[in-house]
Amino acid sequence: MELHIGIQNIARELTYDVDMSPEEVENALAAAVADGGIFRVEDSKGRRAFVPVSTLAYVSLGEDEPRRVGFGHA
Repeated sequence: MELHIGIQNIARELTYDVDMSPEEVENALAAAVADGGIFRVEDSKGRRAFVPVSTLAYVSLGEDEPRRVGFGHA
């Protein structure tokens, strides 16, 4: 699943491919917001992001889409 994290006052978003379910991401985010702490996420390659919830602008989840190569048929 693709996870997009927007951070306040930064034009570029963080994008991670995670092995978590939407519910797991939502629970981790809710726990971080309740604590006023840090939202932690790990991608499928083992990279980690630690974002203070006070700086979060948004968190968006989306399904992975296969990339199209060449000339697609409509």
